[in-house]
Amino acid sequence: MSRTLTRTAGRLATGLAALALVASATTGAHAQQSPAVAADDYVSHHEFQANCNPTVNRPDDPIIYPGLPGASHMHTFLGNTTTNASSTTSSLLAGGTACTVPGDKSAYWFPSVYKGSQMILPNFRQVVYYKSGVQDYTTVRSFPQGLRFVVGSPTASQSEFQNHPGRVEGWECGNSAFNWDFPANCPAGTQLNVRFQAPSCWNGRDLDSADHKSHMAYPVNGRCPSTHPSVVPMIEFKIAFPVSGDMSTVRLASGRGYTWHYDFFNAWDPPTLDALVRHCINGGLQCDSRGYDQYKPHRGAALDENYQLPRS
Repeated sequence: MSRTLTRTAGRLATGLAALALVASATTGAHAQQSPAVAADDYVSHHEFQANCNPTVNRPDDPIIYPGLPGASHMHTFLGNTTTNASSTTSSLLAGGTACTVPGDKSAYWFPSVYKGSQMILPNFRQVVYYKSGVQDYTTVRSFPQGLRFVVGSPTASQSEFQNHPGRVEGWECGNSAFNWDFPANCPAGTQLNVRFQAPSCWNGRDLDSADHKSHMAYPVNGRCPSTHPSVVPMIEFKIAFPVSGDMSTVRLASGRGYTWHYDFFNAWDPPTLDALVRHCINGGLQCDSRGYDQYKPHRGAALDENYQLPRS
């Protein structure tokens, strides 16, 4: 059984066990509630997805090197179709998007991946999760427009990457995970995956900072520290690269696998983002990019069939 199926089966078993405990402890009128209501009471997720296609590859970084085209190592950009070294909140809002939701004009980018001299491009919509990073998921609120930050570091050591609060399972392929550098070999036909989580606590004041990080913080014991009291969505990049076989020549534009990092520049339409945060994160759902939880269809969706806010 694959690792993905194993994880899914494990989550399902955990959920069923929890529901069984609830049912066994319930008497009277509560014991008569319908299975749909009982399932709705069980919260296992609080998230939605942004599904965005790659747009361009440029040696630009409008956060680290604003206004300086070519000053950075090569990056692969997702989402906004106009992102370049001179991008601003206004230019992103005026641009187009390769994300499923038209209201998401945010820019997402990360160091390009190479195998030898060949650039390896993600070849389908990539997943950026928006989740709760704190215990009380009902306290999460939308990012302010223009908020931007960098997650991880192009100068990180292997130990720093491995012990980073945002790391999930390192680099993965096939049944191999928790690789803090690229694995030596990936089974033919598999993909190289990486997941990395952003801080979800904001100081409530600055849209950026000198190091592009210190205005943000990770939760401590499931709560935001007093220095960063504003609870915002926790972004998790889950990026897949179509590369397998001998991985000895695979590298990032920034160096070894442990130099993985990424940038986020928020250009969401505020009402659209608010609707997804309220319905999916605050509502305790496992939503797709439309804000629909297929396991709880009776809860509806945040957006319509065109991935836009329903007309009143």
